Amino acid sequence: MESLYIVMPAYNEQDNIRNVVEQWYPIVDRIGSNSRLVVADSGSTDDTHKVLEKLKNEKPRLEILSNTGKQHGPKVIALYKYAIGNGADYVFQTDSDGQTNPEEFHDFWKERVEYDGIFGYRSVRGDGRTRAFVEKVVCILLRLYFGVKVPDANAPFRLMKCETLKKYIYNLNDNYNLPNIMIVTYFVHYKEKVEFKKITFKPRQAGENSINIPKIIKIGWKALGDFHKFKKTL
Repeated sequence: MESLYIVMPAYNEQDNIRNVVEQWYPIVDRIGSNSRLVVADSGSTDDTHKVLEKLKNEKPRLEILSNTGKQHGPKVIALYKYAIGNGADYVFQTDSDGQTNPEEFHDFWKERVEYDGIFGYRSVRGDGRTRAFVEKVVCILLRLYFGVKVPDANAPFRLMKCETLKKYIYNLNDNYNLPNIMIVTYFVHYKEKVEFKKITFKPRQAGENSINIPKIIKIGWKALGDFHKFKKTL
């Protein structure tokens, strides 16, 4: 029986987390007893963790990681390694802010055997033009640095075979901020079998985004140096 780990980082998502878990949990419940929904919540200053603990009492296939780094990137890395370490066949990553649509998961899952990685791309974004522009810049930089052409490098809607992800995830430092961007880069550069599928991307359903434009610029500036280092390893 195939096992799927749906993983999502969370930070101060008390207004979203119950709805998001309720929407995604039926997928792992349907796929089988070895599948899990895993949420990494470390550092939240609101009631996110309390809500998750209550949900865990109701949903036996929900697991909570509370010992990861505070930032999004380290949480994603920890979640991927957790899925691999627990023998998952497939890992699917999304976010906990309610911007992605669980109904679109099936189109990814039905092609799981054919591809090593299926990555969403957001042709229309509900989170504003500024973020869409930042994503375009990232894609241009990946083409310049690594020679890879992707329509969307950082979409939080991606299904990957764990045996393939395992080849690359351990190249990243546990505190690395942009793991999804580099994972896509590795998959495409090393010619793993990948597909990019169009997804919808809604506005944030509630709460405030913890990553603002000044933070994006700061992370992006550091990423340039990181890209230079990674290029030497390819």
